[in-house]
Amino acid sequence: MKLLIVGFNQPGHIGSYLASAAKKLDLDFMIMDASRAEAVSRIGRSFYWRLRGKRPGRLGQFGAEVLNLCGQRKPDLVLTTGRAPLERSHIEGLKRLGSTVINYSTDDPWNPRLRAPWFLKAIPAYNAVFTTRRANIDDFRHCGAQAVHFLPFAYDPEVHRPWVENSFAGSPSDVLFVGGCDNDRLPLIGALIDAGLSMALFGGYWNRHANTRRYWRGLADQRTIRAASAAAKICLCLVRRANRDGSVMRSFEAAAIGGCILAEDTADHRELFGDAAHYFETPTELVRRATNLSADAATRSQLAHQLRQRMSAGGHTYADRLLAMLRLSDRNRSSQRVAEAVT
Repeated sequence: MKLLIVGFNQPGHIGSYLASAAKKLDLDFMIMDASRAEAVSRIGRSFYWRLRGKRPGRLGQFGAEVLNLCGQRKPDLVLTTGRAPLERSHIEGLKRLGSTVINYSTDDPWNPRLRAPWFLKAIPAYNAVFTTRRANIDDFRHCGAQAVHFLPFAYDPEVHRPWVENSFAGSPSDVLFVGGCDNDRLPLIGALIDAGLSMALFGGYWNRHANTRRYWRGLADQRTIRAASAAAKICLCLVRRANRDGSVMRSFEAAAIGGCILAEDTADHRELFGDAAHYFETPTELVRRATNLSADAATRSQLAHQLRQRMSAGGHTYADRLLAMLRLSDRNRSSQRVAEAVT
C-alpha cells in the first residue's frame, strides 16, 4: 500500500496526525503540505479568500505538483484532508493514474463562513468522503459524493497524553477552554465569568472582547495545553455550531489528556464520554454544573479516573481512523469493480 496524504503538516493539524498514524502503521507514505497551495503574502491570501471564492492562491500549481508526484510514485491511495486544495480536474487526473482518492472532511463545507464553490464542485470526483459530523452526510450525498462514511475526530497518543510533571507555568483555573471565540460561545464563557469562576482561554480572538481579554492565554502548543488541562479543575468542551458539530478535535484530545470534562450535551459527546463526564444544555445549567464541580474535588477525581479508563480501552486514535479509511476504501473499490462487471 502506497499512501499520499495531502494536508497541513504543521503540529496540531490533521495532516500531521495522519502522517504520524501512517508511520506507526508502517505504511509506505508521503505527505504534501497543503500550505504550499496558499498565496505567499498575507495580502494575497486575503484577496483569494475574500474575492476569489476562498480559493488558495496557488490552487492550480499545487494540483499540478500533486499530479506530477503521483505520476512518479503511483500511490494506491490519495488521502486529502479538510477543504483540500485540489480541483475536480486534479482528482479525476489522479484516478486516471490508478489512485483511489478520498477526503477526510474535518470542517463543514456548507458552513457559510467556509463555503467554497470550487471545493463543492470537486466532491463528486472523490471515491469516498469521510466526515466527522453526521449532520452533513445527506448534504454530501445530494452533492454527488460516491460514498459517504461517518468517521469522527481522534487523538494522537504521542501528543495527547496525561501530564505527568508537577509544574505549570501559569495560574491554575477553575475552567479551561481551548478553541476560537465564536459568537455563540461568548454567552457561555461570559456566564461563567459573571458567576465568578476563573477562566483560562486558549485560542483566537478572545482578546477582542473586554470581558474575556484578561482570561486569554494566547495560542499555545500541545505541551502547554496538556499542562493547563492538568492544572484546571474543569476542561470545557464546546462544539462549533456553525459547523453543525456533535464533537470537535478538542473533545477527543481533552479526553485523552485527562482531567474533569464538562461538555455541551450532544449525542456524540454522550457516546464518547459516557458517564465519565458531566453535560449541560443551557448557560444556566453550565454555570450550575461548573460551580458544583469546581467545589467538589472528589467528583472531579472520580470522573477523571473513569475517563482515563474509558479512553485507554482504545479505538479513538488517528491510527484507528486511518485503518478504518483503508478498510472502507478497499470495500468501496471492491463494490465498484463488481458494479462495473455487472454493467
